[in-house]
Amino acid sequence: MSKQITKGNEAIVKGAILAGCRAFYGYPITPASEITEAAALYMPQAGGVFLQAESEVAAVNMLYGGAATGLRAMTASSGPGISLMQEGISYIAGSELPCVVADIMRGGPGLGNIAPEQGDYRQVVKGGGHGCYRTLVLAPNSVQEMADLTIEAFDLADRYRNPVFVLADGYIGQMMEPVEFPEAKAPPARPDWAVFGTAESRRNLISSIYLEPDKLEAHVLKLEAKYKRAEREEVQFEDWRTEDAEIVLVGYGIVSRVLKQVVEQGRARGMALGLLRPITLYPFPSQRLRELSRTARQFMVVELSTGQLVEDVRLAVEGRCPVEFYGRVGGNVPSAEEVLEQLHTAASHQPPATSHRTREVPAYV
Repeated sequence: MSKQITKGNEAIVKGAILAGCRAFYGYPITPASEITEAAALYMPQAGGVFLQAESEVAAVNMLYGGAATGLRAMTASSGPGISLMQEGISYIAGSELPCVVADIMRGGPGLGNIAPEQGDYRQVVKGGGHGCYRTLVLAPNSVQEMADLTIEAFDLADRYRNPVFVLADGYIGQMMEPVEFPEAKAPPARPDWAVFGTAESRRNLISSIYLEPDKLEAHVLKLEAKYKRAEREEVQFEDWRTEDAEIVLVGYGIVSRVLKQVVEQGRARGMALGLLRPITLYPFPSQRLRELSRTARQFMVVELSTGQLVEDVRLAVEGRCPVEFYGRVGGNVPSAEEVLEQLHTAASHQPPATSHRTREVPAYV
């Protein structure tokens, strides 16, 4: 298909429909509102269902019901709305229902603001709801990947019978770029476990309650086994000039695009820089980071938070070499020059400098 200039949020909806999604339940919130708007426009045209719920709590429970019928279904929100959905996401994971949730991250905590941030990492990647469950998490860094990874998210959701997140900062959701969309897939056949109002499915039961301790333990261990399988089989990352890198930069989303510029500018100055971009935030590319820690002398994690992704990098590296950190929050995105300045600061073992552009914001190194 020919390329289309598309906004990131709209690319998610088009990708979902091309993947065979035929149900969207949501409630608008900036900077994710265009997802709900596009779903309202396109989902009925594709023969699907669009429902604007009265709240995010209602939307996620509608998602539970839609996924239980075997339809490919999704919802979308931003930080405050995702917080409200966490109980429902736990129920969906416990009931082993495949679905997709898009989180377009904004500043927080609380109402924060509507500018881009990456502060939802912990609540999405670690599971913000109750109990022992995980969600698979894909992190696009372009509008093309907003479409491609949404399509992949539905395949992963069906493969693991589990909710899958598409986690993007507000920059990626709001930016416009050319996108080449693939050919449409036919919606998959309804699975034999689904409940869809027929005599054949009447005996199916969708539930996450196991009152007998041994039965619940067996169920939770079954869930854990499929998460371990995902950790073995579904890890994705992008290596950028790491083959001879002495300093490896780590970042995702819009930050990873800035870090590519840092690598290019740094190498032009004689610095041996490389980039490791996690594409799956869960499962996390821990093994690749461990491999790089055998040859690199330093890592620097850059993210739009006060430090969340950096915790997983430090766990992966296991103390083999220093892991420095630089973060911006509130909607601020560091420039390549800013990150290079922080690299020089870390190399000289001096206290971190404050950003020259917004001096009231500290550098978290």
